[in-house]
Amino acid sequence: MFWGAAGGHADPVVPILLALVFLTLGAAVGGRVMNWLKQPPVLGELLVGVIAGNLGFYFHNAGMTVLREGDSLRRVSERALTSSSTAAQAAREILTGPHAERVAAALSGTHSLDYLAVYSFVDFLSRIAILILLFLVGLETSLAEMRRVGKTALLVAIIGVVVPMGLGMGVMRLMHPASPLARDLFIGGILTATSVGITARVLRDLRQERRDESRVILGAAVIDDVLSLIVLAVVSGLAVTGTISALQIGRITLVAALFLAISLGAGVWLTPKLVRRLSAAGFRNFKLLFGLGFAFLLAWLANFAGLAAIVGAFAAGMILNNFFDAELEGETLHHLLSPVESLVVPLFFVWMGIQVKLEALGSRDVLISGAVLTLVAIAGKLLSGLGCPPRMNRWAVGVGMMPRGEVGLIFAGIGKGIGVIDDGLFSAIVILVMVTTILAPVLLRATLGEAPAADWTA
Repeated sequence: MFWGAAGGHADPVVPILLALVFLTLGAAVGGRVMNWLKQPPVLGELLVGVIAGNLGFYFHNAGMTVLREGDSLRRVSERALTSSSTAAQAAREILTGPHAERVAAALSGTHSLDYLAVYSFVDFLSRIAILILLFLVGLETSLAEMRRVGKTALLVAIIGVVVPMGLGMGVMRLMHPASPLARDLFIGGILTATSVGITARVLRDLRQERRDESRVILGAAVIDDVLSLIVLAVVSGLAVTGTISALQIGRITLVAALFLAISLGAGVWLTPKLVRRLSAAGFRNFKLLFGLGFAFLLAWLANFAGLAAIVGAFAAGMILNNFFDAELEGETLHHLLSPVESLVVPLFFVWMGIQVKLEALGSRDVLISGAVLTLVAIAGKLLSGLGCPPRMNRWAVGVGMMPRGEVGLIFAGIGKGIGVIDDGLFSAIVILVMVTTILAPVLLRATLGEAPAADWTA
């Protein structure tokens, strides 16, 4: 990337503009190729990032060499700002491995501030993209549908959380006995994730939304996401504090449960009244402004309560799901957010792909860990299908719960950001996400096919 080529008088936003063009174009091309191959666009966006980041590193592109460090650059920037160290010296002090010197060399050049500025902007934008993505998932999550599928979906979801987490922690303990407990917990937590968006899209493509299996899959995936978010809150808190106790687990779980219960309960009761009053005031673009503002407010409140901000964004979507579009005339909120989603959400996946260091997979231990975790991730979700009655297609339900997609990437990104997951495990997890996401559409077609829907009703 030829950042800063215009000289010292150039507008400081120019490097960011070039990075945005690159990321947006890459995401569009990757998504289009995957659509042509009848695969989820997220795979193409990831692959574009992986290819760009690793080719840039291989050909000694300074910009890509710096950017692929991801959240480590935040600590480098903080060290440089709060001490007498330069950015290059901070990189040598914080980063480890053979690539540290190359990053330091890039940050000692004339464009080091450009690289850090691009990182900061893309990082903040990707964090906002995460909130928007989870808000949109929440908008597609109906509380009424969750109640309707009832005990079957709940049982499938519980199995789909407990079994993968237990298997993930078990294999980590067997393969890496000296691994910190926080890392084992985080790996187990990542394996609990299920991508509602990918599964729903595949079922729509197959025109199988009305099948009982499909209803249970979507309902269980939604409950699974709520449980996974609570798991994420618990393991993130434990990873940050570095200690574990039954009191801490109980407190974090209680806070997460209370936040969801209070925000959903109070929100469903209070928000319609507030919306009616504010909409009568005649604010321009009120639906879009209120929707995003409400999502960001609940995300802030979740963070204030000690939970991940995405918990609040997801809750905001579920609150607005039942009444918002029916209450206000005009285009749906999802449609209004579609241009924003198309612009910023794919950037997150390209950004995650850029941070995948394929050279980290050259380690025998990392390859083995990746392969074993992938098998465990598949098996754990397939077993969740046992929560269905025998008359249902249990294999289809298990396969539908398999893709980790954006949810798994979000969890992995958070783990990498707080230092629990290293480069090798992060790369292995991204491969895991890609494998499960690729397999799900193929296996759903094989297990559902054109078979008649079951007569059993959840």
